[in-house]
Amino acid sequence: MEEDSSSSQSISRQGCADILLVEDDAVHASLMLRALKLCGFDDRTEHVSNGAEALEYLSSVNFLSAKPSSIPRLILLDLGLPKIGGLHVLRQLKSDPRTRNIPVVVLTSSKIAIELMESYKLGVNSYVMKPEEASKFAELIADIVRYWLVINEPPPV
Repeated sequence: MEEDSSSSQSISRQGCADILLVEDDAVHASLMLRALKLCGFDDRTEHVSNGAEALEYLSSVNFLSAKPSSIPRLILLDLGLPKIGGLHVLRQLKSDPRTRNIPVVVLTSSKIAIELMESYKLGVNSYVMKPEEASKFAELIADIVRYWLVINEPPPV
């Protein structure tokens, strides 16, 4: 119970992350957060551990704000989430005009072809398998962040 309340406090106090990390596995989340720290994005990342928290976080963001920095620029989404699954979160994100253009990268351990096909059908921007080696995991996260937040030219807001 305490974990849930601290997570919701985290959600309500931030509201201005460049990256929203949606990952329930503590080891994977730790690896990703460490990689984001090495990239210089640790203080611009919000981590939630289930689909309900992800949707709650996004509903707390002021999309009408004049500050584009209040809207996440990238969502790293696990599929195997508790409470509300990753595919449902993706469906919500891509059907909402306010979140439709936020790049969503699915990071998963699932090799289920139907999840891959459904993710692209719903509008995922990229579907990436999580590597098992920690060093490759960190390199992968750095590459993803570098591409979506530095190299890629997003559409005008």
